[in-house]
Amino acid sequence: MNKAIFGAGCFWCIEAVFQQIKGVSNIESGYMGGKVKNPTYREVCSGLTGHAEIIQFDFDPTVISYKELLEIFWKTHDPTTLNRQGADVGTQYRSVVFYVNEEQKELALAYKQKLNEANVFGNPVVTEISVAKEFYTAEEYHQNYYNDNKNQPYCTFVVKPKVDKVKSVFAEKLK
Repeated sequence: MNKAIFGAGCFWCIEAVFQQIKGVSNIESGYMGGKVKNPTYREVCSGLTGHAEIIQFDFDPTVISYKELLEIFWKTHDPTTLNRQGADVGTQYRSVVFYVNEEQKELALAYKQKLNEANVFGNPVVTEISVAKEFYTAEEYHQNYYNDNKNQPYCTFVVKPKVDKVKSVFAEKLK
């Protein structure tokens, strides 16, 4: 098993997206990339810690490649808005790939360059690509959030459309 770490705004959205994908397991929502040790959700939401809301997960490269995971990552959020996803604004909601080895770094940089050269999104991809740092697990109530709170308004109006998109666009990759 290999590890992948992505931030695409709110971790509830990206967790729900990758829970659908074959070969992905052990998803944890958490925080990375800041300066505060053991941050709380409230601290991260303040935007003062430097951390991004992210997920880390294991994946089986014999089932799904890192490049395929990057494709899902970039197609299921807006990577062209700096420090923002929809109404969520701040560095904690930035688009970010935290790589765990040089191969992941090279793949992420090359993919981002390819997206920008092709002007796929009509605006430049601003996704941060950084080495993985210490991971801090988010509070328990953030884990499996969408599945446990499907009727909550944020889940209905923000998370569900992303889940529906991944089911439509990546049907062959679903569990």
